[in-house]
Amino acid sequence: MIEVKNVTKSFEGKTVLHDVSADFYTGKTNLIIGQSGSGKTVLMKSLVGLLRPEQGQILFDGRDILQMKPGEMKELRKEIGMLFQGSALFDSETVLGNVMFPLMMFTSMSYAEQRDRAMFCIERVNLGGSENKYPSELSGGMQKRAAIARAISLNPKYLFCDEPNSGLDPRTSILIDDLLSDITHEYGITTVINTHDMNSVLGIGENIIFLNKGHREWVGDMHKIFSATNQALNDFVFATDLFQEVKEYIVRNGHTAHGSARRNKDNYEI
Repeated sequence: MIEVKNVTKSFEGKTVLHDVSADFYTGKTNLIIGQSGSGKTVLMKSLVGLLRPEQGQILFDGRDILQMKPGEMKELRKEIGMLFQGSALFDSETVLGNVMFPLMMFTSMSYAEQRDRAMFCIERVNLGGSENKYPSELSGGMQKRAAIARAISLNPKYLFCDEPNSGLDPRTSILIDDLLSDITHEYGITTVINTHDMNSVLGIGENIIFLNKGHREWVGDMHKIFSATNQALNDFVFATDLFQEVKEYIVRNGHTAHGSARRNKDNYEI
């Protein structure tokens, strides 16, 4: 579990995060949402230690990263997996080489052990048979899956994902969402996802943090979001006619229709 307590972050006198508090739960998909400029990226960079807030606490299972010494922070980073927006695969390495990279950097495993672990992760994201391909030979969705395999290679306790569906078509985005959700539950990871994708919000949002102009304005899940009264949240999530129709459909038919509406919204009758 990650606890954010009263975090404030400013740049050149301009406050970007205003006394933000939030909990990110183990074994759940935790989403940070909000408009561009709302503070999402600053919050995520603060969570992983790339930015240092002026005040507050960021606790990883009780360990405050703002009080850690460099050596302690280095050890914590071994427990963290990162999925970058552009996948950030090494072009000169195969899928296998990319997934083995963190193992070579941070473990004392033998080459055979590293390869076995990497192949397990590659198989887990359904890329078996593609381990000898280079990133340029992969589709966008395959690149994301390779990046996920690399992110989980060290068996992290915490997984951070920055816009994991960026640049993907809707069907592939759902596959990536489902894969992240499955891995989170299967391995009991604290997964934090920074996203603009409303399909992700309505599909895997087990714990949603909504930021508005640097303030935490709403916390809930993919079911509670349909009855939320926060106007800024509703304007953001249900901004299009399609999502307004999805909301009306869910309200009429109840939460049992939620999953099917998300996956079949082109087919159901409203």
